[in-house]
Formats: sequence, C-alpha cells, structure tokens
Amino acid sequence: MDLFSASASALSSSPLSEILRPKNLDEIIGQEKTIGASSKLGQMLRKGYLPSLIIWGPPGTGKTTFALALSQHFNAHFVNLNAVDTGAKALREVGEQGKDRRLQFQQKTVLFVDEIHRFNKSQQDVLLPFVEKGDLVLVGATTENPSYELNRALLSRCRVVVFERLSEQNLRQIVERAGAHYKKPLDQILIPEAIENLLQYSDGDARRLINSLEILYNFTKDSAGELLDVNEMRELLQQNPLGYDKSSEMHYDLISAFIKSIRGSDPDAAVYYLARMLDGGEDPVFVARRLIISASEDVGNADPRAISVAMSGLQAVEAIGLPEGAITLAQVTTYLASCPKSNASYMALNHARELVEKTRTLPVPLHLRSAKTALAKELGYGKDYKYPHNYPTGWAEQSYLPEEIKDTKLYEPTTHGFEKTIREYLNWMKNRRTEGQ
Repeated sequence: MDLFSASASALSSSPLSEILRPKNLDEIIGQEKTIGASSKLGQMLRKGYLPSLIIWGPPGTGKTTFALALSQHFNAHFVNLNAVDTGAKALREVGEQGKDRRLQFQQKTVLFVDEIHRFNKSQQDVLLPFVEKGDLVLVGATTENPSYELNRALLSRCRVVVFERLSEQNLRQIVERAGAHYKKPLDQILIPEAIENLLQYSDGDARRLINSLEILYNFTKDSAGELLDVNEMRELLQQNPLGYDKSSEMHYDLISAFIKSIRGSDPDAAVYYLARMLDGGEDPVFVARRLIISASEDVGNADPRAISVAMSGLQAVEAIGLPEGAITLAQVTTYLASCPKSNASYMALNHARELVEKTRTLPVPLHLRSAKTALAKELGYGKDYKYPHNYPTGWAEQSYLPEEIKDTKLYEPTTHGFEKTIREYLNWMKNRRTEGQ
C-alpha cells in the first residue's frame, strides 16, 4: 500500500506520530534554517529541483518526515528501505524499477534509506549508477557523520543536509498540535513542572515526545481531571537513560569535549561531560585510561603528581567498578582540570621523533656505550664517562647527544607549576657549562 493512500478512517486509528506527521515541507518543525522557504536548499526544492540528499542529524528531528514530504511535493514514487535488512539484490531491483519508471512514465523515484550508514561498500556501489543516471533520487538518513560512514563516490553524488535537534520552542509546537488533536491542552493533564520535565526528557527528539504524549493522553482520557505530577509522569513513561552509543559519533564527540575541557582547565565542563558519558553507559575503564593519557599529554611536568593520581584512579575503578567508581573518576577529572598545564614533554617527544626520522641511526658517543665485554673496553666503550654522583652538585660537564646533533634542544619547560622549577634547574646547569663549572 502506498504510504499516502490511507483513508481518513484508517488514519484516525493510526499512531499519534503518523497523525501529527507533517504532510508538506512547510509543516516541518525545527529545520527552517536548512529547508525553510528562505533557505537556499528550500528555495531550490520549491523551484522543482530535487538532488540526491544525505540527511544527517540526531533521532527524532524529522529526517523520515522530510523524505515523505519530498516525494509528495514532487509527485514521485516513494520507496522506503532500511539499510539493516536490505541487500544488494533488493537495491538493484529497486534501481531497475526506478529506471523503467523514469523512461516509461517520466516519474521520479525517491528511495529513502534509513540508517544508510549501515550499508557496506558493495551495497553503496550498487546505488551509484542508478543515482548518477537519475533512475533514483537517493534520500539517505543517518545519525552518524557521513564522512566517516559513506564512501567518497556516493557522497560526491549527494548533498549533505544537517538537521539540528529540536529546540524547546519546537517541542512546544508539537505539544500544541497534540493538544489540538485530542481537543485537550497538555496543562489539563500535567502540572507545569511535569510539562517542563517532559520537554527536558524529550531531549530535542520529536519522536520521543510524541510517543510520550500518546501514552499520557490515552492514560488520562477517562480520568477525573486530576493532574499528574513529575513522579507520576516518570513512572508512567518509564523514562529511559540518555541516548548514547559507544560506537557512534556521540562517543567520540563527548570524549573529545571531555579531554578538551580538562586541557582548558574547566572542571565544571569536564565533570559535566563525564556525567553524560557515564549516564549513557560508557565503560568507566575507558574513561580512566583517557585520564591517564591527559595526565601526561596535558598536565605533564607542570604537576608530576597528576600521572600518579590518574593511575590510582584506574586501579580504583577496576577494583570497585560502578556506581562508586564514578566518584573516583570525578575526583581525578576535577584534579586534572584544576592542575597547571604543560605539554612540553609531549612536544619534546614529537620533536625527537622528527629528529630521528631525519638523522636515522647516528652513532652513540663512545663514552656512553656499554662496556661489559673486554672487546668493548678495548674499543673505548665507556672510556672517559663521568659518573655525575661523584661530583659535589650531582652534575658533571659532558655531552650526551650524538656529535652531529649535540647542541639540539628538544625539551623546553614552561613556567607553569612545578615545571618552573625544572626550567630554573636546567638554566642553572646551562650557566655552569658556560662558566666551566
């Protein structure tokens, strides 16, 4: 059955999401900047040009609705597939049917593929010739970054459209539409605090909001008029955890924001992203390991204790797990975020690797070589080496780098935290060399 051929009686028994689904481009809520009448893409669509599109955005932002509205707007044949259960053979059949439809009836075929990021390379390759020749107008929906998930050839034939999560104002518009359908405003069902909580719980997801509204309206349709409070609403809806997928782009975005907040010395932001990850189900050991990296990469010798704190945090998390391990992670996170910062040791390693790449295997100075064998001693290995502890200050004038690069500086301590002390000590040694001790 065609998606637009349902009768009015059938529609009345449909889920609320279908009843409220916008029927044309102008009814779509929340994406005015992208597809509104004043946007460039919106103007192009309304002038009759429909390119293949990849719609990238969070769940519940109107990607499927947009595809349906497009097919109606252009009077096109609409084919709806899900990438999870569609193989290359089915795609080829759809493409051939689209070709026949274009040649015989001059009708466009809009192929909507939900979760298009789940297509493998061979499936994407099947679509290429049909999209290129105009047999299919591809509209793919994805919650993942298409640059990571789709091959370059398919992306080059499509325009990427970014859908944003819905704002609170957008969600209130949906609430009003639902109230008009049921002929009962939401404030006759929920107390004001519960309405605010519902909007927060929806988290910019229209589908989640509409499903919640359907439950609330059906539960209260025979009630005596008592308003539900926040706890009653939460119990009824069985509010779910935050949306989070450890293999998705959100995983990478949140851990990136987490580390950058630590690096930027913002403990408030860092612990916020920590809570987002943990409440979304992130592996606490993964977080603890990233904290160890940050302790060396971002704090470094500005606070040498940071690495010990981070290592202890990992051991604690492995020993006690969640939920108590979250407290330890919060302690380590706020400590690292509040430390003075230096990446001087990290940069020294990078500079050293660049130098090794250029100079390759320079010979180690003879006086630094191991002299454990008689032959090594005969060759002068270890000869004239000065043992620093034999000198009053624990330091002796001698060269350690290969002769060809003996004056190279790789580690430049900052003046942040403890590294200021390191800098002063190294300058003191430099002065002693100049003065000849």
